[in-house]
Amino acid sequence: MTTDFQQARVSLGARLRELRTDRCLTGRELAARLGWTQSKVSKLETGRQTATVNDLLAWTDGTNHPGAAEELVARLRSLESRSRAWRRQLAAGHKPVQDTLTVEYEQSRNIRGWESSMVAGILQTAEYARHIFTGYADLHQSVRDTEEAVRARVRRQELLYEPGRTFHIVMWEAALRALVCPPQVMAAQLDRLTGVLGLDTVSLGIVPFGASLKLPPANGFWIYDDRLVIAEDWHAELWLDNADSVGVYQKVWRALSESAVHGAEAHRVIARARHALRTV
Repeated sequence: MTTDFQQARVSLGARLRELRTDRCLTGRELAARLGWTQSKVSKLETGRQTATVNDLLAWTDGTNHPGAAEELVARLRSLESRSRAWRRQLAAGHKPVQDTLTVEYEQSRNIRGWESSMVAGILQTAEYARHIFTGYADLHQSVRDTEEAVRARVRRQELLYEPGRTFHIVMWEAALRALVCPPQVMAAQLDRLTGVLGLDTVSLGIVPFGASLKLPPANGFWIYDDRLVIAEDWHAELWLDNADSVGVYQKVWRALSESAVHGAEAHRVIARARHALRTV
């Protein structure tokens, strides 16, 4: 869990405990009223378990605080906006997730991204994307809608050619080398990156392996204007829209981008990765 997420969950738990004690109920008594185990009441109050909307509605009913329902649900929505578990997001497959991201791209004019281990989604070929989606579907045991997800991702790439929108993308060289797909698919993907170097709406920087770094090349993230950051982890995506968090990621992006090469130098790094595939 992130610190922000856990703090918000603990704060919600404290509010639940306040509603219970206001009615002079013990945890055991409330659990009996709701048909729950006492441990569930304890976990919710201490922030060790994330409540559902139904949990919150039951809590306000059991503590005779119906007027608190709207407040609690709003707190939960705010909490969920910070950490969106893949298990929940992928319940209906990858395509709905792609459609949600497309909305954020469409609403943004200045998009900055960092990827350390795979090619940025907005630049992926269909075949490369197909392997990425398949791998994540295997990991999360999610709905298999690979072809629909690929089409949604590729369709979003039309935004690369719209005037008035700029993409500043930086990737670590490892993203060009990680064989998350067969070599021939990777070769086509690298050719695609070479072609992107000529787009006037895209600034593509590559951080070579030998470059000096101010910060470790950690997980990927995207900054949408100055309003939103989406950072990806194995268990969840973090959606951060508070100014302090956005500011931190902006600093990280600038620090990493200072180590990147562009233009002809970036082309040479991509060409070296392409050449290395011949020995695989």
